[in-house]
Amino acid sequence: MSSDLPGEPHADDADDADHHADFEDDHHEDDQVPLSPEEREDIVVDLEDLEVYRTLLEPTGIKGIVIDCPDCETIHHIGWALMQSNLRQLLDEGITGLHEPPYDPDPAEYVTWEYARGYADGVVASESAID
Repeated sequence: MSSDLPGEPHADDADDADHHADFEDDHHEDDQVPLSPEEREDIVVDLEDLEVYRTLLEPTGIKGIVIDCPDCETIHHIGWALMQSNLRQLLDEGITGLHEPPYDPDPAEYVTWEYARGYADGVVASESAID
């Protein structure tokens, strides 16, 4: 075998699936610290909040949440169902798997968690004002 062969063309590409597989290989489940009761409760609250956000925002054309990923320093557009699945997996297993991002997402169709929270708070406030 020749050492003149080129290296992996996407070795430094954080969006490349092989890059993520290498990252997962380096971060085994044995390295994971179990979630604390407080962390578990936070995830349960996030799941409840996510359902509210989805109920309010999906009919307006919003497809999911935007997450600024600290691991790969990339912005991810995550659909409602996938976000719910990730949170459930985190709750059940203490980690989330990597998932294929949507192809060419329209950023206008995704909102930040903070935006969704503010939107929900605004809906609650406007309904309270009517009562």
